[in-house]
Amino acid sequence: MISTLRFPMRSHIGLGSIEKLLPELRNWNVSKILIVTDRTLVKIGLVDQYLSHLNEKFAVNVYTEVEPEPSLNCAEKLVEYTRQGEFDCVIGLGGGSALDLAKLAAVISQNEGTVVDYLNLTGTKSLVHKGIPKILIPTTSGTGSEVTDIAVLSLKGTKDVVTHDFLLANLAIVDPQLTISVPARITAATGIDALTHAVEAYLSVNANEATDSLALKAVELISDSLKIVVENGEDIDARTAMSYGSYLAGLAFFNAGVAGVHALAYPLGSQFKLPHGESNAVLLPYVMNYITPSCSKKMNNVCNILTKQGAERTSDECLRIFYKLVEGVGLPSTLKEYGIPESKLGMLTEDAVKQTRLLARSPRTLKEEDIFQIYLQAFKGVKAGI
Repeated sequence: MISTLRFPMRSHIGLGSIEKLLPELRNWNVSKILIVTDRTLVKIGLVDQYLSHLNEKFAVNVYTEVEPEPSLNCAEKLVEYTRQGEFDCVIGLGGGSALDLAKLAAVISQNEGTVVDYLNLTGTKSLVHKGIPKILIPTTSGTGSEVTDIAVLSLKGTKDVVTHDFLLANLAIVDPQLTISVPARITAATGIDALTHAVEAYLSVNANEATDSLALKAVELISDSLKIVVENGEDIDARTAMSYGSYLAGLAFFNAGVAGVHALAYPLGSQFKLPHGESNAVLLPYVMNYITPSCSKKMNNVCNILTKQGAERTSDECLRIFYKLVEGVGLPSTLKEYGIPESKLGMLTEDAVKQTRLLARSPRTLKEEDIFQIYLQAFKGVKAGI
């Protein structure tokens, strides 16, 4: 079987890699830069600390109207701002929302129409122009957005994406020191997000030996370091491991895809504004429990890495392992804990079914009734004897 792998054009990763930014920009024919970030990173001084020196060499505008789980309207405003500003480079600095919006700003601003014209589910246009150069610098270890060609947006009731090779970063810089100030809960949520990327990529029907290697190494790095950084965010060795794990997980899922967890998580983010990482975390044990019979050998491999114990496991045992992992980093483990009423599970199911792009990669076909049962288990907190 022939496998085609895609990667960002160039990456710098490791402690101090942010120092590569200015030398890289000096080699580009750019003069006016747009930095897409969020108010919190400006407020805590991170933007000034790492990017203020650019003002000495370039004209720089900082755009901070970035929303968590960004809406279509948020993206449209940024794209128009970029068009009007006539920038020749975009730097995305922050979590997945900032990076996804930076991609859209760099590309769609240089094409006809608006963001809605290019949505995966309903768009009618195809991107023609590559756009202006984009540099993506994550400040969390979780989304993997710096290495993918996907930008996720919240719509009414669900989510949709813009996806195209043009959205790939011209340069990704992954420096663990930028993640030190991330609070414990966000560290936990983004870390479980990264783990979910790795696990779903490994179990995906589109997986291959190359993506399996990336995914399993990511599972190892993340599982060994996540609880450490949640408890002590200044542990630079663990932060470094998380950065590498998130990066590898991003490469794995970009090429093999994610599946059921993400498909069911999207409606939680849109309908109830749950952060994406927490949406994945609360669903991860229950989806894994449901699909284990269709991928038992691979699931055992994942669980053996998570527990450091070799064994063959049932679906219930896999549920326990993932449940304890989520619980161990302090995140809620049921939909009920988030205040989501049982009466809304049908509505969540209706929107999750629409995520056909994601569901098609699941090792077990998830029909509407299956999806409802997973939501129901996640609501009740079926713990299989925990």
